Amino acid sequence: MTSTISEAERSPAARIGQVLFKNRGWLPVPFLLVPLLVPGTQSVTTWAVGLSLVLLGELVRTAGVAAAGTVTRRRSREVQRLVTYGAFAWCRNPLYVGNYLAWMGFTVVSGVFWFLPVATLVFAIEYTLIVRYEEGVLESIFGREYLEYKARTPRWFGRPPAGATQGPHDWREAIWSERSTIGQYVVLGALFWWKARGWTI
Repeated sequence: MTSTISEAERSPAARIGQVLFKNRGWLPVPFLLVPLLVPGTQSVTTWAVGLSLVLLGELVRTAGVAAAGTVTRRRSREVQRLVTYGAFAWCRNPLYVGNYLAWMGFTVVSGVFWFLPVATLVFAIEYTLIVRYEEGVLESIFGREYLEYKARTPRWFGRPPAGATQGPHDWREAIWSERSTIGQYVVLGALFWWKARGWTI
């Protein structure tokens, strides 16, 4: 591993991404206010499709956490190992892909369909900048090992990996770690259900 700071980590995009990374906990809030507050057409179909996307997104997230461990919640320059197996063999950012699927799912639930392309654009910009920062850090720490992984693995939606994907997974720790995220999804589901009832008790 190398201790030098890579050019990728010094780039303007990475510096902006670092700021977004530090504030990523509350960044989805403004995004969720639109589908929550703007009138939409909810139905059994929007709920079925939307919740299926949320479930798929959470499964992708959990698979990523199971492979990488809870360090995925606090990725920094203290990363000890480069995870290239499991969900990370399919794409380099399975947790962010899972987030995207989940938030698109809630947008579908809301029935505010015009917001889907807007939300996709917002996510593309936000997460691309965050990932530029994270990739710069990983390149600084792991050097050629990371660059080789980067060359063979897509950044976002993955393709079947060419090599073996086996490696240690801690599913129990991953599910426990995801309890707060699942709790947030339950609260959001309740809010969208309340919206469907016209905000009446």
